[in-house]
Amino acid sequence: MLSSVGKLVAWLLTGFLAILTIFFNMYLLLVTHRSYRKKHKLNPADFIITAIALASISQQVLTYLWQTIDVIDTVCRISLMAAILLVLIFSLKLIIFWSTAFLTFYYGTKLVMEPVHCYTRIQEAIVKHVHTVLALIFVSGFANCVPLLSVLTYYNGTSTEFGDCGSIMPTDTTGLAYVFYYVIISDIIPGIVMVKCSISISYHLAKHLLEMKASSNGAHGPKLGTQMRVIKMTLSLVVVYICFVAVDIYTQMTVVLMRQNTLALTILFASVYTTVSALVLVYGKKSYWKELIASYNLFLEEYPCFSSMKVEEVKTEPHEHSHGH
Repeated sequence: MLSSVGKLVAWLLTGFLAILTIFFNMYLLLVTHRSYRKKHKLNPADFIITAIALASISQQVLTYLWQTIDVIDTVCRISLMAAILLVLIFSLKLIIFWSTAFLTFYYGTKLVMEPVHCYTRIQEAIVKHVHTVLALIFVSGFANCVPLLSVLTYYNGTSTEFGDCGSIMPTDTTGLAYVFYYVIISDIIPGIVMVKCSISISYHLAKHLLEMKASSNGAHGPKLGTQMRVIKMTLSLVVVYICFVAVDIYTQMTVVLMRQNTLALTILFASVYTTVSALVLVYGKKSYWKELIASYNLFLEEYPCFSSMKVEEVKTEPHEHSHGH
């Protein structure tokens, strides 16, 4: 269980991570909006990234609000509000995970050419209806988390033995079954989708590189340009997700099985995840990354004492275009 000092540290860290997450996601939203104004349409990848960015910003704001209530309201006067905030945070977490899984699925479908059979037809049908799939993810995200209110135990007027006003402590078998169900649909199933897609992308990449090497007789290394950057981004998202899920499942189990209230830690790790995944998404588009680094260096030029913190700017390669078309 976290002490009041531990909670304060988690609160301060969450605040710092919230600033970073909001910055990276706002940056993603602004550049996709600019691209939309130029072309008057968003490609499916940008549409999914926009949905992830909006959900991540909302989650960070609610997370910080919950942490603030958790630190300030020691006698649980507004515990119902804390409980509702938790339900919204868990709903948005589910939406972010499923949207990220959908993004890797989208790239997997676009990058990997497979022989046409029943499965590939289903894939193509899903990818054609990106807006519908995202709407379903958002609706099911909230629908699956409303029952959390019945599992949440919240306390009124007294300082609690668990230290948090709203905590997921199922007291009966139904509650316990629901928490396991939530972990499976929010952590494990999206993880399986991501791992499956990353394996097919890695296999496709290895095959492609071998073919290119054979055709060039090993004279020079094959260049994949933008496609390689998308692959790196997709695989990085999967690695970040797997690391987070391992920690998330562990903290969820300590809450449910060991009756230790580590909810503040669960929420802090969710903040770390949204920050890192936002940075990976910005890196995924060379034009975005290049612009971000140029802006960062320009900002540092205003303060000569920080000149050593400058980052080397990305050189533009020929024939490199924005991905996701």
